[in-house]
Amino acid sequence: MWSSERFRNIVYQIALLSLVGALIGYAAYNLVHNLESRAIAIGFSYLGQEAGFDVSETLIDYEPTHSYARAFVVGLLNTLFVSAVAIVAASVLGLVVGIGRLSPNWLLRKLAGAYVESVRNVPLILQLLLWYGVLTELLPPVAEAIVLGPAFLSQRGISLPWPTPHAGWWAALLGLFLAVLFAFLWARAVRRRRERAGRAPAVLWPSLAAGVVLPLAGWAVFGAPSELSTPAMTGFGFEGGKTVSPEFIALFLGLSVYTAAFIAEIVRGGILSVSRGQSDAAEALGLSRGQRLRLVILPQALRVMIPPLTSQYLNLTKNSSLAVAIGYPDLVSISNTTLNQTGQAIEAITLMMAVYLAVSLAISGLMNWYNHRVRLVER
Repeated sequence: MWSSERFRNIVYQIALLSLVGALIGYAAYNLVHNLESRAIAIGFSYLGQEAGFDVSETLIDYEPTHSYARAFVVGLLNTLFVSAVAIVAASVLGLVVGIGRLSPNWLLRKLAGAYVESVRNVPLILQLLLWYGVLTELLPPVAEAIVLGPAFLSQRGISLPWPTPHAGWWAALLGLFLAVLFAFLWARAVRRRRERAGRAPAVLWPSLAAGVVLPLAGWAVFGAPSELSTPAMTGFGFEGGKTVSPEFIALFLGLSVYTAAFIAEIVRGGILSVSRGQSDAAEALGLSRGQRLRLVILPQALRVMIPPLTSQYLNLTKNSSLAVAIGYPDLVSISNTTLNQTGQAIEAITLMMAVYLAVSLAISGLMNWYNHRVRLVER
């Protein structure tokens, strides 16, 4: 049997798996033995205990009397929120800069190139510290806050008027979501009709109309609330309204500006991958420069851009863990506080790793699905 290559391969694989299993088992036994010798309990029961610490920024209700599990959820939501808005901003900025790098305008092309080369070659942690330093050092203290109408700009961030909780505002938010869904489905229907008949109705104006009508309808049906909570200066801070902290602003700007520099190069490479004949054919049909870019070049370049874009979105999400350097209460920051208070280092780190793995796999799966939808189907 040993003379059979297939048999030898099976034996080698079994031996390798046995060796890996033995190493994992030894590491697990050694870990459990060391923890027991130090009287350190193992498990996730600590998540039900009272946290006892405050969190400066939350998207859901949270008090120090809540459990460690709720504090963990608060950090997770903060991480997901800042990552989502930064991905959108970085995509838009990267698209603009990437197109600018190919502009026939010499000054615009050089400015876009200088942005890309200067930003992507400086470590992100330094850029976060720079943004945070600019916001906290150059902005005035609370007592001398810059008044921007009903808003205030100071070292504490920007304080804005904010709607008071009411069902009408949630209905308006639901209407906005439905408008986005309508715009997506309408664009797909228009594209299919254009492919069949060569002509199709407009996409922009119906989508904009839905974006106005549906939120207003939901807002009006549920009472048309108009009461706003306005910020008021009280000593060392503001009461009322909504305050966006300098930590969030610095993290958002740092992640967006840094990732946009890499996305700009992806956009530039994707556009250059489309043959010149496509642009010439579109020009021969009488399409303007903007129409050629929007209808001919970018749709084809997108097939090349999506795989590296996925990597950048994953990097941005994982880079959000650097928020701990500027004090933003993200998943890592709150988990570190939990770890220091409970001593459950293995459990806390395992939870963080599992969350980042799950989020990364979700982003990768979504982008792979979209890549499958826009791939070139050969006949």
